[in-house]
Amino acid sequence: MSQDGVNVGRRRFLIGATSVVGAAGAVGVATPFVKSWNPSAKAKAAGAPVEINVSKLEAGQQVVAEWRGKPVFIVRRTQEMLKNIEGEDGRVRDPKSNESEQPDYAKNEFRSREAEYLVLIGLCTHLGCSPKYHPEVVPMDFDAKWKGGYYCPCHGSKFDLAGRVYKGVPAPTNLVVPPYSFKGDGVIVIGVDEENA
Repeated sequence: MSQDGVNVGRRRFLIGATSVVGAAGAVGVATPFVKSWNPSAKAKAAGAPVEINVSKLEAGQQVVAEWRGKPVFIVRRTQEMLKNIEGEDGRVRDPKSNESEQPDYAKNEFRSREAEYLVLIGLCTHLGCSPKYHPEVVPMDFDAKWKGGYYCPCHGSKFDLAGRVYKGVPAPTNLVVPPYSFKGDGVIVIGVDEENA
């Protein structure tokens, strides 16, 4: 203790404790402010465009991307797959895609900008399950005349290799084709139409 009656140790302790509490308070006030700079969940759900490089995708293979929180299926179709699509018109519910959701450039028999590439939202139009990709042309337990496509094991909906729904299954419409465009060689941009780019 000093001669004037002041406890120097206690004074230092109080100054240190006050500084720590003040710093903690400043961090507590600043944290919500800094977090407000991040995009909201609503903004994230709106979704920015997504670029997918498909240059190394082999014929018959599928790659899955994510856009707006949904899976996007991209398939590089073989010539055999394209021929099999042509033969399925009589078995599918909406062969011309008149009742299904897709951009105008996908209102053709292959439901795509370029026949080789199929781009679909990977959610069944029945209850939103994710159908499984079965490209092989072999009789399956769920379809003796199977020529490849998508099968939803949850409730039995089937889709061909253009994402068109077969007759007699729970799904009411074809799989959705999102807006997309090609950027350079081997890059597909999901969420941007070339017409609106």
